[in-house]
Amino acid sequence: MRFETADRGRLLLRQEDRPVLLGRSVGEGCCPELYLHRLDGYRSPLPPLSSSAMRSSVNWPHRYASWLEEADGAPLRDGRWELALRTGFPPGIWTEDFVRDWPGGRLALSCGGGWHGVLPLRRLSSPDAARVKAYRKHARDGTLAPVLLWWVSFLDGWVILDGHDRAVAALAEDRTPECVELGRVPDEADWRRAAEEVTEAHAHRMQGLAARADDPGAERQRATMERAYGDTIASLPYGVPPPASCPSPAEPPPGTSSPPG
Repeated sequence: MRFETADRGRLLLRQEDRPVLLGRSVGEGCCPELYLHRLDGYRSPLPPLSSSAMRSSVNWPHRYASWLEEADGAPLRDGRWELALRTGFPPGIWTEDFVRDWPGGRLALSCGGGWHGVLPLRRLSSPDAARVKAYRKHARDGTLAPVLLWWVSFLDGWVILDGHDRAVAALAEDRTPECVELGRVPDEADWRRAAEEVTEAHAHRMQGLAARADDPGAERQRATMERAYGDTIASLPYGVPPPASCPSPAEPPPGTSSPPG
């Protein structure tokens, strides 16, 4: 799943071989508008979620990550990616900047601030639809699985990859949808810098511990600190700076050398 660019400000979102979104940027200067037309045929990269699964104790970012790694039609490509739970959003994200129109849409990119909204990839169901009603009960019970969002930095906003009906259900219950946010993380140099900072802090703590060699509890504390250091390094792909700091790629269509300037 990838965005492609063409001349005259045209944009295409392709899922495998299927176009699912067409767009064109209109206007000059710092406040252009992006006009969109979405096509039927988008398929979620996640399997359907049962009520029993939503009521179980699940680490949703890790569950979604394992599914995305095996899925066709997901945006995962080369590079490092972050999946993180997100429960809070600035005002307006899920109200005036939530694109409810179908199939068209217009994103007004404000000067300096971008758009910063949420874009569905399929038609939204009615709040009274049977599936949405079932999800609304989960929302009231606090067991609704999070919506999967993809942060697309050149749009300065999110695309819904999975959970369109869950989003509608949460909003119908006057709740901000709980989400798992997917985005590209900074490049390898940023990861190495973070790893070096963690390693330096760990070495400093171990030096302090070495001065307490006669302390009977020092060896146990050393083992605890070593495990904590290993766990921290292993979790760095999920703890580096947020995906907004790293652009999501928009590529030229096959057969062209680069996006137009």
